Amino acid sequence: MSTNLKDKTVLVVGRGSGIARAVSAAVLAEGGRVVAAARDREALRRSYDDTEAAVATVDLTDEGSIRTLAAEVGPVDHVVSTASARARGLVSELEPEAVLLSFHTKVVGPIMLAKHFAPTMPAGGSFVLLSGVAALEPDPGFLGVAATNGAVNTVVRSLAVELAPIRVNAVSPGTIDTGAWDPLGERKKAELFARLSAGNPSGRIGTPEDVAHAVLFALTNTFLTGVCLPVDGGQPLRVATGA
Repeated sequence: MSTNLKDKTVLVVGRGSGIARAVSAAVLAEGGRVVAAARDREALRRSYDDTEAAVATVDLTDEGSIRTLAAEVGPVDHVVSTASARARGLVSELEPEAVLLSFHTKVVGPIMLAKHFAPTMPAGGSFVLLSGVAALEPDPGFLGVAATNGAVNTVVRSLAVELAPIRVNAVSPGTIDTGAWDPLGERKKAELFARLSAGNPSGRIGTPEDVAHAVLFALTNTFLTGVCLPVDGGQPLRVATGA
């Protein structure tokens, strides 16, 4: 089985920015082909118009949409799902709809991707899902996120057994500067990142490229399956350091 991505087709699900864009760039740089898919195809097309990536439409909360995508795209070698719908808030504030949307987007949707893409995937193929540090770092206001990410970690182990020899792994990012924190405003974002950087053993905030490097490793290491790779700068260790 090949350990590189040259001439391999990788489906990357997620918005055309941040981690999804970094993963697509990394795959293209390795000579792979990228099909980028998200709900807003036109926005995706604008995001990728300076690349060789093809674009498609998918709604991970709708199995019919995933089935249609699989039929339109045809066989792929790898699938990477970076999509999320974070259910943030204290338990007293959480609405069932937000939690369910989080699970549908990040857990149920990827299961359906496996259902519809695995049957035509080569034995050397793989799935890479995105988990997250919240599963290991309980923090008030992140219960919904933690529960979702914890479920992702369980899903990859189960799918790795069921779909073998197709490999299934997850990458678990810590705090990554994807632009998701920009609504805080420049000052508050800088204060947050400074506080988190001071507590991380790595001494910094992560970048989308940090995560993309781990995804690339998961895609190409053919002796890796059923695991969750942490790319978090040691963020869960902040409790131990007293940060």
